[in-house]
Amino acid sequence: MNSEVSVIISTYNQPEWLKKVLIGYQQQTFNNFEIIIADDGSTEETKAIIGQLSDNSNFTIKHVWQEDEGFRKTRILNKAIKKSKASYLIFTDGDCIPRADFVETHLKLKKENSFLSGGYFKLPLYISETISKDDIESQRCFNKDWLLEQGLKKSFKINKLTASGFKEQFLNTMTPTKATFDGMNVSVWKHDVVEVNGFDERMAYGGEDRELGERLMNLGIKPIQIRYSAICLHLDHERSYVNEAALNNNKAIRKATKKHKCIWTDFGLIQKS
Repeated sequence: MNSEVSVIISTYNQPEWLKKVLIGYQQQTFNNFEIIIADDGSTEETKAIIGQLSDNSNFTIKHVWQEDEGFRKTRILNKAIKKSKASYLIFTDGDCIPRADFVETHLKLKKENSFLSGGYFKLPLYISETISKDDIESQRCFNKDWLLEQGLKKSFKINKLTASGFKEQFLNTMTPTKATFDGMNVSVWKHDVVEVNGFDERMAYGGEDRELGERLMNLGIKPIQIRYSAICLHLDHERSYVNEAALNNNKAIRKATKKHKCIWTDFGLIQKS
């Protein structure tokens, strides 16, 4: 049976976080999906974790890897897109544990000529480290009271974990946060990604995912806000790959994309030789 959706998970040398994420996918209420690990040059430890989890999963896990030559996430994501078999794609990161209804929610809410813009609930490092396999399997790590017991500070954002029904829909509609193509929680039709030629491989960290979304919107693909519906927990970590020169380069590319209403990049899935 062909997978209904391909879940593309980016990672780089965070094997313990990736393990927790893959355990989260083992709990999904919808199981007809494949996972593609877009690995930007991790060591053998990550490969071992993937092999271990593959043996105990009822879904296919593909490991797409490239040499570590610095931050080349857009390149490995394009490779992962090429390996995907499903007509619908979910993009997320290897530090985002999905709630049990994560995949089902994306599929339930998908629409033609649209992409779905989810969000994440960010955890502090000490809770990220505390979360165990049992906490994920029982889903207690998504429980507000359990998180508060671990020392989480109360905030309005906790509504992401508790909202349902009318409140969930109301918050999705009324949030001041724009629906954007954020790579930690977004889904889209594969044919739309192919039509804009995927991610721009000139881009390093900082808005590289949003630039793809901006080209999709230039194509006429509408973003839909689901940040209170499709829920994942973001595990804390350092970001040693942040580079000011790269950020400035990314800003210049995004500025040109908006100014010229670009749909296509010459530096994506298909490139001139």
